[in-house]
Amino acid sequence: MRFDRMNRRPVRVLAAVGVPLLLLAAGATGWALTPGAAPTAPPVSGPPAPTRAAPTSAAPTPERVPVAAPAPDDLPVVDYGPAPTGFPADPDTMDTTPLTEGLHPTRRIAAYTAPGGRPLAFLDPTINGVELTMPIAQRRSGWTAVLLPSANRTLAWLPSGGHTTVALPDQIVVERKPHRLTWYRAGRAVDSWEVSLGQRGQETPLGRTFVLGRTPPPQSVYGGVDIFALGSVPDDPDSVPASLRGAHIGIHSWYHDGELGKKTTNGCIRLTKSGQRQLLAEVRPGTEVVVVDELPAPPPTA
Repeated sequence: MRFDRMNRRPVRVLAAVGVPLLLLAAGATGWALTPGAAPTAPPVSGPPAPTRAAPTSAAPTPERVPVAAPAPDDLPVVDYGPAPTGFPADPDTMDTTPLTEGLHPTRRIAAYTAPGGRPLAFLDPTINGVELTMPIAQRRSGWTAVLLPSANRTLAWLPSGGHTTVALPDQIVVERKPHRLTWYRAGRAVDSWEVSLGQRGQETPLGRTFVLGRTPPPQSVYGGVDIFALGSVPDDPDSVPASLRGAHIGIHSWYHDGELGKKTTNGCIRLTKSGQRQLLAEVRPGTEVVVVDELPAPPPTA
């Protein structure tokens, strides 16, 4: 479905837990003469022992930070429509290890193909008026890779400056074979729901994406509950009905639960109204969503 308007709603965010810096203190112990020590033997004359120069350690060479090429003013801006092509694929797109930190642009910033690579687009602090937060997927010296919005299984590299970071304590994992959505917090499974997923030819896209924002339901069929628009789009945009062209994949409820556990959607993820309300209340934009065929073992909430 097309979400032409997304509204800000307050979402409860957990405070990040800092990791204390462990300091190792080392003490030096000296030898001291004590009463009653054994007498020392007289010195033996002979050639002086060869001396060896103390080893010297070379100063570490600072890692070179690739320079960001100036971005032309006429680059496109990533918005709710399909993102520009040419960005690199996410090499770990099926990895379910949680991404626990997000990046929020504080001004318009350029997105590059690689550290020191080619700028292809700009990212604004908001998309359709909703604050943009993207999960951080990789870091290299002076550069950060994020999951690109309005694209599937794609990264964008950002130089330092012009953004802040936030903690992302939650993760959503969707399994296509068992038709299951599991919500994790701090790596622990909190709850699971049976879901409806994309029908044949319009399958729910695999890989890592994220919660882009929330929008009011445009029609009564969504059960009167707000929708989570994701950063992903249909893998085959031409396969969806004409009225849904340019749509994003969403997580939402439905006016009835009779299709749970089936492949009946246009790629979206449907769950119960109570489950959707819980996610809306607990999960903030920027939260990672991973779609896989099936986990090696069912989550404890299944």
